[in-house]
Amino acid sequence: MIDKIVQLDQQLLIYINNLGSETFDAFWLQVTNQFSWIPLFAVILVLLFKKLGWKKGAFTLLFIVALVAFSDQFTNLIKNSTGRLRPCNNEAIRPFLRTFEYRPGGFSFWSGHASLSATFTTFIILLFRKGSKYWYALILFPVLFGFSRMYLGVHFPLDITAGYVSGIVLGTVLFWCYRKLYARVFHTEYQL
Repeated sequence: MIDKIVQLDQQLLIYINNLGSETFDAFWLQVTNQFSWIPLFAVILVLLFKKLGWKKGAFTLLFIVALVAFSDQFTNLIKNSTGRLRPCNNEAIRPFLRTFEYRPGGFSFWSGHASLSATFTTFIILLFRKGSKYWYALILFPVLFGFSRMYLGVHFPLDITAGYVSGIVLGTVLFWCYRKLYARVFHTEYQL
């Protein structure tokens, strides 16, 4: 059963990866670069301080930094425990993929890009969900980020899916922790 799932996972990756063309390669290489998302993070940061003020905004920013660090380290723990090779570094599947000079090392399962982007997005949506329904558009961030990893052949679809699931769970649990800590520090419940 597991062999069948792994085989389907590989076939789906080959299909997705081979949908690409040189015309779009530069775009997806840009999407997969974390630094390309700095304008989005800057807008969120400005809105965070605008909504919460300096003191509560700084507290929330520090919590987000801790959230990012925790998500990253937790993902590394899982990756090093499972030891699944990235498709671009797996000689059995690599000949069937469109490959790029961009070939990160490390392991594949689960995707840190998918997990971290889903953790961050879940947290931000929960943080601001009462302020506006437009925050749900942030879902595009992990979707594009995750797809770029398959397009470039550096993660399997199951890596991305597991990353999303872990990110949603982590983002929700960490938001709950944030609310508890916020109430202790500011002696009031978090409300937007």
